[in-house]
Amino acid sequence: MRKLSDELLIESYYKATELKLSQDFIVLIECEIKRRSLNHVIRG
Repeated sequence: MRKLSDELLIESYYKATELKLSQDFIVLIECEIKRRSLNHVIRG
């Protein structure tokens, strides 16, 4: 996950939720988003 750009990480999050992928996978993406302090992008 650390090698993904911020933009690709956010796109991956939206696609994973859209496709209703594994909740564990979505949580991993959310944790990385939080680590990068990008919460405002997916919450706002």
